[in-house]
Amino acid sequence: MSLPFLKPRTPDISRLVAAVAANSRDDTLARFMPETAWPVLADFLTAESVQRGHVLIAQGALDRSLYFVESGTLRVHYGDQAGQIQIALLGPGAVVGEGAFFSQIERNATVQALEESRVWGLTPERFEKLSRQQTAVALALAMALGAIVSTRMLDVSKRVAVT
Repeated sequence: MSLPFLKPRTPDISRLVAAVAANSRDDTLARFMPETAWPVLADFLTAESVQRGHVLIAQGALDRSLYFVESGTLRVHYGDQAGQIQIALLGPGAVVGEGAFFSQIERNATVQALEESRVWGLTPERFEKLSRQQTAVALALAMALGAIVSTRMLDVSKRVAVT
């Protein structure tokens, strides 16, 4: 006997999917990820509201979470003794954190909210679970992220925006 009230509800990522579809940048997930993957991926994502000024990713950190931007604007920058250099501004439909997600090395830039934002996070542990339970979707996501990394690396102006 199944008890429907005990079954976890799939998160509503419709606004995220709409933001991805509306994103017209060359490095958008909409170019590389099939729409059919999103409903499956939803069960592995965690929503996070980010306040203005909050540091989502810190340069030098070892965390490997990946983030999909539903709303708001994120500033990607890195700093040294000479100051901060802005690398990119990311808005709705963008993905950030793909470099460390794959490489397992420290973050090379800081990602900070310029305004209140909503993001959806994917940890490596949840991706591993996704890859065991939904292999095709995990592969589609990995290939899409690889295409985004390649696109950003080929565009000199975005080379260091792979976080």
